[in-house]
Amino acid sequence: MLPLLLLAVGLAAFLLFAPDEQTVFQMLKAHRAAITGWTLANPLLAGLAFVLAYAAIAAFSLPVSALVTMFGGFLFGALAGTVLVVVGATAGAVALFLAVRAAFADIFRARFGRRIARLERGLSRDAFSYLLFLRLVPVFPFFLVNIAPAFFEVRLRVFAVTTFIGIIPGTFVFANVGASLGRVLDQADSFSLGNVVTPDILIALSLLGLLSLLPVAYGRLRGRRRDAPRCPPG
Repeated sequence: MLPLLLLAVGLAAFLLFAPDEQTVFQMLKAHRAAITGWTLANPLLAGLAFVLAYAAIAAFSLPVSALVTMFGGFLFGALAGTVLVVVGATAGAVALFLAVRAAFADIFRARFGRRIARLERGLSRDAFSYLLFLRLVPVFPFFLVNIAPAFFEVRLRVFAVTTFIGIIPGTFVFANVGASLGRVLDQADSFSLGNVVTPDILIALSLLGLLSLLPVAYGRLRGRRRDAPRCPPG
């Protein structure tokens, strides 16, 4: 329970003491030259620090991932920012997944094992497609998708790979917006994430998520055709 206790304390501390969105925007605007100058002078160290910070954000489930993703695009560019965010987010997600599995999986299975047996069989058979769908569609909270698979027999490799692949499209969208954040800092006095997440982006990512379920639908259709009774010839 100790890892989960530490994560809970970290989340509580963040919610109590973290500055709001507008304060962060004003701080970035005031210290923009110093931050970008240090990043350019120390690219490897800056990249490593960013990955570690993002891993901590994902592990502690801090509600700032979209804003920090944009910050990564601002500092490193859309492509490099996407890579760094995906690496950090995957590492943090894996840490949370393992912590939850170590603390609660056995208790959960002992209490609900029989009730979830059928669901677990379906999930284990098509875990890759299901988890990829959950990652691609932006309506499912990132921390919830990190926690839920820990209660089932989802292999760590499947969890890590689907996390890495599934968050790339959404990450690139926010990092690409962040790459043009310099113009916003020059022209605007305030900033809102609500202006970034447009319905068109949500629809596009949702459609991409639905594509990940095509292998499941195809497999079920083949299974029904194979199990269907065949009429004798003539």
